[in-house]
Amino acid sequence: MELSDRAKSIPPSITLAVGAQVKELKAAGKKVIAFGAGEPDFNTPEPIVQTAIDALRSGVTRYMPSSGTPEAREAIAHKLQTENNIECSQANISINAGAKMSINLALMAILDFGKNQEVVVPTPAWVSYKPMIELAGGKMVEVPTEVSSGFKCMPEELEAKITPNTKAIMLNTPSNPCGTMYTPSELQAIAKMLERHPEVYVLSDEIYERLIYSDVQHLSLGSIPEIAHQVITINGLSKAFAMTGWRIGYACAPEPVAKAMNTLQSQINTSITSFCYATIPVALGLHEEVEAMRQVFAKRAKLMFALIQQWPNTECVEPAGAFYAFPKISHYFGKTSPAGTEVTVSVSFTSTLLEETGVAVVPGDDFGGCGPEHVRLSFACSEEQITEGVHKICEWLEQF
Repeated sequence: MELSDRAKSIPPSITLAVGAQVKELKAAGKKVIAFGAGEPDFNTPEPIVQTAIDALRSGVTRYMPSSGTPEAREAIAHKLQTENNIECSQANISINAGAKMSINLALMAILDFGKNQEVVVPTPAWVSYKPMIELAGGKMVEVPTEVSSGFKCMPEELEAKITPNTKAIMLNTPSNPCGTMYTPSELQAIAKMLERHPEVYVLSDEIYERLIYSDVQHLSLGSIPEIAHQVITINGLSKAFAMTGWRIGYACAPEPVAKAMNTLQSQINTSITSFCYATIPVALGLHEEVEAMRQVFAKRAKLMFALIQQWPNTECVEPAGAFYAFPKISHYFGKTSPAGTEVTVSVSFTSTLLEETGVAVVPGDDFGGCGPEHVRLSFACSEEQITEGVHKICEWLEQF
């Protein structure tokens, strides 16, 4: 029996694969220092947990509307209005099983199969963008960036990739995997360019908006009135609220798009888990808890960047947000490791590193653009782990 071409064409997530490999090694009794996880190492704040327990005990276990409960949608709309300056109402909100599902549904709502429609994406970019675009019938068009530009592209570079087939642009700030973010003036310039292309949507992935460590202020593209009708804002509770496994994401979109997303969801997974809806207003009100976690991540970001700066023959942009560093390690391609293994690409670099040092990082190959010259390290782990693991990598590199 044959699998579909669709199923055969989609690769497994490299980030999840690294995590699975680490768990297998640890289960076998091996010590591994893992920098692969794209999730906070904190527990979900207690008020959120208690709210879910209370909802369960009160019998909130049945089907829910695919659009979500009015209370949850109102809480999200209020958050976007007051914190992001986005003009919206409940009718613009779609609540989904994680921001990944929000992106999937948004792409399914705006892309068609067989029409050669394109989504322009600055790269390196999150590994799931390309498969999600292709699953929705589109084609990803890359706008490559480099360390020298801080992994950011100019409006004219984006515009050069826009064709009659362009349906959307995907923008992620702060960025996974690069840790960089666009300034308000840079986003205003991109918005000005988009005014010339009113038929092009913008998927603004803002899942890391609360995890910022620089003086740069976050600006939501959806708050810019001239292009607000083009913007689909993607966000969720996974990263800033330590709720990755809860699978709660949301989109704020033009009303026809939000309605289409909810209709699609009704035929795919109906809704998010019923007792999770009550946690959304509670989570969005926990500013002190989120700020406490952000401050810890800020210290870790500075520590990891300072230690990576000690690596020989590498380059790294200082993380401004999210929880990743993305150093360039291509100097070591074509060289032999301390234990005698030839390193040829990022994947062989990371596999050899894991075998010889017990340190796990994510290869950059699947992030696109110059990604194959890099590796990704997550600092969603303790300062002790960061110090020990990044030092180990440094000592290993010094022996090449």
